[in-house]
Amino acid sequence: MVPAYVGSVTDVAFLLAPGANGGAEHPTLLAIEAAVAPAVVARVALPSRKAVERVVAEAAELAARAGVAPEDVVLGGRSYGGRMCSMAVAAGLPARGLVLISYPLHPPGRPDQVRTGHFPDIGVPCLFVSGKGDAFARPDELAVAVAAIPAPTETVWLDGGGHGLRGRDPEVVALVSRWVSGLRG
Repeated sequence: MVPAYVGSVTDVAFLLAPGANGGAEHPTLLAIEAAVAPAVVARVALPSRKAVERVVAEAAELAARAGVAPEDVVLGGRSYGGRMCSMAVAAGLPARGLVLISYPLHPPGRPDQVRTGHFPDIGVPCLFVSGKGDAFARPDELAVAVAAIPAPTETVWLDGGGHGLRGRDPEVVALVSRWVSGLRG
């Protein structure tokens, strides 16, 4: 059984985005949504172009629909979806926090193509959840990158997990629920 979100279900809303090849019905996103029910959740697939703009528009629509302030939306998702959310927040989108599952620090085997230039501009708490075997971000690489974020961060590594974190949804959801419960507006 996955622990449910224990904060007030009216104090935050959640915008969740899948990885580049995933859809809004990705099992991890569905599991997070179930854990935070009855909080308002928007699961959105992002286009390959203008994805950051889509995050901004979806977050504003979600805040209005949920009846919360824009700064009370928790943003994030898996891989590409989380990265696009982090870029939107770095560009000024208000948020309560960022949940970044399997953050794609760089393409596999290409550590010279780091995707973190925006990290110093992230001003909200961040949770990173990754597998120790993730080809997109080794623990040592991600630790260096995350140190550039001036806001509070927490990084959790799952033993034996690759980029997909297959079969790890209960652990991921428990981590996300616990972390979000600790956020204060």
